[in-house]
Amino acid sequence: MLPPAAGPNSPWHGIPAYVAGTTALAGLGLAAGGTAGALLATELAGTASVAGLPVALHLGGSAVGALLVSHQAGRGHRGRGLALGLVLGALGALAVVLAAKQGSLAWMLAGSALLGTANSSIFLLRYTAAQAVPEGSRGRALGAVFLATALGAVISPLLLGPSGTAAHAIGLPTLCGLYLVAFVAFGGSALLLAAGCSPRTPVLGRAASVLASGLRPARGTVRLGAALRDPAAVVALSALAGANFIMVGVMTLTPVHLSQHGAGHGVVGSFVALHVVGMFAPAPLVGRLADRYGPMPVVLIGAVISLMASVLGSFSTGPTTMTTVHLVLAGLGWNFGVVGASTLLTGAVPGQLRPYVEGIGEATMGAAAVVVAPLVAALPGAWGYHLLGLCAVALTALALVRMRRPAADLLLSTPRMLK
Repeated sequence: MLPPAAGPNSPWHGIPAYVAGTTALAGLGLAAGGTAGALLATELAGTASVAGLPVALHLGGSAVGALLVSHQAGRGHRGRGLALGLVLGALGALAVVLAAKQGSLAWMLAGSALLGTANSSIFLLRYTAAQAVPEGSRGRALGAVFLATALGAVISPLLLGPSGTAAHAIGLPTLCGLYLVAFVAFGGSALLLAAGCSPRTPVLGRAASVLASGLRPARGTVRLGAALRDPAAVVALSALAGANFIMVGVMTLTPVHLSQHGAGHGVVGSFVALHVVGMFAPAPLVGRLADRYGPMPVVLIGAVISLMASVLGSFSTGPTTMTTVHLVLAGLGWNFGVVGASTLLTGAVPGQLRPYVEGIGEATMGAAAVVVAPLVAALPGAWGYHLLGLCAVALTALALVRMRRPAADLLLSTPRMLK
């Protein structure tokens, strides 16, 4: 049970900051699965046709890992489950390093799948922060963790050069550098979580009750099925899947689209960075909006912003101002959608079922990513980005139409905090 207030004298005080710090450290390893994975697979296979395989397996591993972590959380072992995901991810990073040393693409792909479990822990950590605060502060707690994720996600690819130099110095392929960073980052974060699980640990032990979930294990699937049919849960899960579907589609095709229009790697990186900033930087403000006005308006705003971004994307022609606005809006729409839907999801189900539903939400996001990545890769080169924009317009418009009735009911039933 949560305290009525998480003030300075509350045993829960400071836990969101602890979770955010752990997330920022773990986030330093995020670029291993994306930035380095495609490059390393291409180097090992000698062809770019396999570049998407480690990314797809990484996303699949993340979806499976989310179910594993949430299962542990539902049994009263939230911290242990999160730490397990990070440990498995660290082992996956180590497996990729060994595979690269041996020149084995198959083992590199297997390690990429295992690496994805750390991603699920990183993004499920946001719910731990929400668990540690009163209901009216959950949005802000989620936003703080998203901002911490941004710090790690932005710094991580910048370590490609320095970590590559270090890897080369010890006789490893240069691209192993980011995987070594991931091994240290994931392992260190797992140790922080393990320390927080013990109430005897100084300072960090204050998180033990939250990391244990403080809940009795839920039994049976009937109540879980009923919880998943709750209108708020349906809207939240749909919003999470839709937001990630559009975001991964944009992130997959943007580098190709810009390169086809003559943009160099530096320009492409700058445009992607703007998109990432839009994804994470506004999270604290968006969280406050969710706390003040309720999560449903935030979800709807995210859908409208995504619709605007999709319209602009369908007319995008290379590295232009329109493309810049499109990418920033696409990131912002994802932020509103995920922060709002995550806040909505935490309040939509009973406490003992919440960890399971949180994991299902994360797995839903992963499944959407796994589906969209090969689909957009199959779009014709010259028109692919325009078709992606048009498909996103249709998807978002359909989602808004389908959500209008449950959204109206939720808006009427959600108490506003207009202080």
